Amino acid sequence: MLMKIIVVGKPKDKVLGAKSAEFVSRCGAYGKVECVELPDSDVAKEGKALMKELEKEKNSFVFVLSEEGKLFSTAQFAGKIAAIDRKMVFVIGGPFGLAPEVKARADLLWSLSPLTFTHEMARFLLCEQLYRALNFNAGGSYHHV
Repeated sequence: MLMKIIVVGKPKDKVLGAKSAEFVSRCGAYGKVECVELPDSDVAKEGKALMKELEKEKNSFVFVLSEEGKLFSTAQFAGKIAAIDRKMVFVIGGPFGLAPEVKARADLLWSLSPLTFTHEMARFLLCEQLYRALNFNAGGSYHHV
């Protein structure tokens, strides 16, 4: 299984950055995970940089994290990724949102919660939930119901 996480900006909070990296590392037990950090700027420039990166992913399934996206329970998310038979790409924009063309490129707009999080928190939550879903699909014990 191939996965790529594309994020705008480097973590400023060292604890959240370290925990995100820990979960990315844990995901490596289930497949190759690549994390790409793009420089933060304004929404238009970030959008161009994200689209340039997504051009490399023509055949991938692209999840774009967005507040207006679909909500999943952990089990539903695990089922969704289990059904995807190609590389998965997860996109997190910067603190001021995403350019419309990035949202339009998504195969699925995904909302982590109706609550608003900083993009650093969203990165951590994505990494943790991705690990949780992969472990769940493998019959692991990380997810407790």
